[in-house]
Amino acid sequence: MSGSPKPPGTQGYAEQAAELIPQYESISFVAHHEAELHLLPMVPSRILDIGAGTGLDAAWFAEQGHSVLAVEPTAEFRHAAMRLHPSPLIEWLDDALPNLDAVMGRAQCFDVLMLSAVWMHLDEAERGMAMPRVVSLLAPEGLMVLSLRHGPVPAGRRMFAVSGEETMELARRHGLRTVLNTHTGSLQARNRAAGVTWTRLAFKHAG
Repeated sequence: MSGSPKPPGTQGYAEQAAELIPQYESISFVAHHEAELHLLPMVPSRILDIGAGTGLDAAWFAEQGHSVLAVEPTAEFRHAAMRLHPSPLIEWLDDALPNLDAVMGRAQCFDVLMLSAVWMHLDEAERGMAMPRVVSLLAPEGLMVLSLRHGPVPAGRRMFAVSGEETMELARRHGLRTVLNTHTGSLQARNRAAGVTWTRLAFKHAG
């Protein structure tokens, strides 16, 4: 909504968009998501990409024949993504964690939820609010993929130290079971030099 306050977790991204967009576009979906590729559906499915950034992930899913609802609150990224990755299978939406009001209002469920590099932008209270909401959007046989960044916080941005263990326990309390838990280094040379690492998690309904 025009004139509405920016979600706190997006702090710094609009200002750094010109630098970050080519940086994010330089590493392929397959390289980013190698750890969870084997879990992704092979048949056309409904994908919810929360914090879709430049649209790289959404574009890969669309190329595989999936339909994607790409959620990105930072206008600079959302508009760039629509130019870089035009596809009739991608719908773009201005919305954000922890509330996801626009998404929740659709009363839809999705086969895959992607939360790539977004969860650590939420503080503890926001994470507690967001988890039941995203779980409610997951189809009965669906998959939720979530990645956490660990290391120095880039200047001007808002991030919190969030462990894989805390995230798995929060997911468990809301009815999910962990099907992937792995730790990897950063693919970006600057982040790798700074000691940045990632936890990559995936969940399904426990039932």
